[in-house]
Amino acid sequence: MEALPLFVLPMVLMPGEVQELRIFEPRYRQMLDDCLLDEKNFGLVMNDPFEPINAWDGPRQHGCEVEILHHETKGSNHFIQIIGRRKFTVRKVIAPALPPMSHPMFESHIEEDGLFPDLQTLLELIPEDVGHSKLYISAEVEYHPHEDSTSVELQEVLKDILNHVLTRIGTLLRIEEDVLGQWITERIGNSVTESPFSAYTVAALVLSELEAKQQMLACDTIEEAVEELVHHVSMVEEEE
Repeated sequence: MEALPLFVLPMVLMPGEVQELRIFEPRYRQMLDDCLLDEKNFGLVMNDPFEPINAWDGPRQHGCEVEILHHETKGSNHFIQIIGRRKFTVRKVIAPALPPMSHPMFESHIEEDGLFPDLQTLLELIPEDVGHSKLYISAEVEYHPHEDSTSVELQEVLKDILNHVLTRIGTLLRIEEDVLGQWITERIGNSVTESPFSAYTVAALVLSELEAKQQMLACDTIEEAVEELVHHVSMVEEEE
């Protein structure tokens, strides 16, 4: 089973969702270089501070494979546009070669102005017994089975959810009824189709809690994902 590089963040990416990231940490610059050079994807996983790996926040159990759509470099920063692809379950975590910069081993290598060592210096600091030179976390993962489409029945449920949530938002913002109706119709038409990603597209639009999104990633089927989405939307309404 090939190891998948992991971008571990306080963030959840849904299948089919497009986002942009700025990459500046040495470990993730190395990961990006590896992915671009080998033309391979990486995984984006929500961080778990209660399960550290070599003093870094470890990954949660479920994540989303990421494809890089666009890459641009500005100075020492890298900007990438990404899209979520397959869901996966983490089976075995592979620790990075070095701990965070806050570790005592780096004290003599951080300059007075606070600048961290460059990538080459970090690579030279890796202990000989580590066995690899990757500064980022990676993992052996199991991808969830692909589903062909979202049924018409489930599409109607998703349309109702999106219509209800967007109507409530539009009313709070006092958007004119005609304008609101057209906007909602267009948004539903673009978001809810027979694509197996539809439930996750709607979830990305209506869910704000990271934990709720994380639970969506843990679902094995589209039916379970829609049921989970209905549950979380209902909970939010009850709290309000």
